[in-house]
Amino acid sequence: MEQSKIDRINVLARKSKTVGLTDAEKEEQKILRAEYVAAFKASLVGTLEHTTVIRPDGTSYKVTKKKK
Repeated sequence: MEQSKIDRINVLARKSKTVGLTDAEKEEQKILRAEYVAAFKASLVGTLEHTTVIRPDGTSYKVTKKKK
């Protein structure tokens, strides 16, 4: 996610706490937050896909997605 979008999220958050947001700004904030959460999740999944756990006995295994 671009830094300018993160900065805009922060500006809208500060404004909502002080003077409030217009309906258009609320919608923009909602869209930006959803985009940020999606980017965060994708980053976390990428990190976990490259994670290996090493047990005390020396064996190792890759982290996998939990089945429901």
